[in-house]
Amino acid sequence: MKSQTSYIFLAPGFEEIEALATVDAMRRAGMKVVEVAVADTKNVTGATGQTVVADSLITEIDPADAEWIIIPGGQPGADNLHASPKVNEIIKSHFDRGGKIASTCAGPAVVIAPTGILKGKKATCYPGLGNMIESEGGSYVKEAVVIDGNVITSEGPGTTLKFAKAIISASEGKQKADDTLSSMLADD
Repeated sequence: MKSQTSYIFLAPGFEEIEALATVDAMRRAGMKVVEVAVADTKNVTGATGQTVVADSLITEIDPADAEWIIIPGGQPGADNLHASPKVNEIIKSHFDRGGKIASTCAGPAVVIAPTGILKGKKATCYPGLGNMIESEGGSYVKEAVVIDGNVITSEGPGTTLKFAKAIISASEGKQKADDTLSSMLADD
């Protein structure tokens, strides 16, 4: 079975480790993931000053059959993603079709919660931002990774490989996730 494409959105100020380590682990597991620049250039500078060349611009993709929409955190990256009407529309329509959403750090609180998709769901995010999930009808849980239905959320940079493992496990199975992280010497 050919795996579906997943999309990870990068806006200026994104958290580099959250985006790049997630993409790295997913690709090692054989998953197709496309880095998508939300601005008008494929060159996107992250929160710590690293510039990444994304695979595509948001205007060049058709996420209608995506497997995952992935939202990293970082500041001002999360604010920049939230400010994009296109990102918000893609998140909502993907979720409404039963698609999978994954987000980490500030992403769940700043980007995902305001779309309304966390209402009635458990989620985590960067410590101190949980009230933003609660104010949108979600339940904040202080855990490294929280899975509620087709939504995976995680706390931040230090939980990135656990986050990636949860995504891989949900798509490719626990054994593939275990093998992938083990090959990276990232057993937990």
